[in-house]
Amino acid sequence: MLNKNLKYLRQKNKISQQVLSEAMEIPRSTLGDYERGKTEPSISMLIRLSDYFDVRVDHLIKEDLSLSDYEIMKTKLMKVLAISVDADNEGNIELVDTKAEAGYLDSYQNPEYIRDLPKLQLPKLPVGTFRAFEIQGDSMLPIETGSIIIASYLESLADIKDNKTYIVISKRDGLVYKRVLTDHERQVLVLISDNELFLPYDIPMSEVDEIWQYHCHITYSDAKGASSKIEAQLGDIQRKVTSLYERAQA
Repeated sequence: MLNKNLKYLRQKNKISQQVLSEAMEIPRSTLGDYERGKTEPSISMLIRLSDYFDVRVDHLIKEDLSLSDYEIMKTKLMKVLAISVDADNEGNIELVDTKAEAGYLDSYQNPEYIRDLPKLQLPKLPVGTFRAFEIQGDSMLPIETGSIIIASYLESLADIKDNKTYIVISKRDGLVYKRVLTDHERQVLVLISDNELFLPYDIPMSEVDEIWQYHCHITYSDAKGASSKIEAQLGDIQRKVTSLYERAQA
């Protein structure tokens, strides 16, 4: 890991190769060879580098120090949560878009996977851990397909507020955005669509891997168009029901 760690530490501390090579009293080309893994420094040089960056020698050569920018949040119910932080040690907002969704279900606990997700920046967010999810489908109209839901992480299902909307993540159903009711007697969550054309359904609490509470969303079309779409769908259903009724009466 030495070559990768040298480059990471230098860039993290905003130090050029020229500045570091002068501090180590070696040619810049030699430092470049260290970072490319073409040559290895001597023991004395390793000690100087570890002292310069205040990193233990064994960590410098054995561990992936870039993962120090990522934290694993252990929670009471949701197992673990990998997050990334910015230069000020503030949590980033990682974006899980449609292309990344399948990978997210398998790798949401993997800091390296989280590191590579696109990042969003939003001002004036309250305290918490936030993530952004792209949703697909018409089940939550007037929030349209392709919208980005900004949501905060819940550490426990006990924090769910009935009739609020959440991103619910499970191996069985993948990533869904729904209005949620808790049924403690049956130990299930009842997931409800705002579009009445979609029926509610249950998911066992034990199958929920992550749950994120809606905070705000980004959409790319006006809500009036979405409302018109719902009205058109309902009108189509009404026409079909009327047609079936008329056939039955004939």
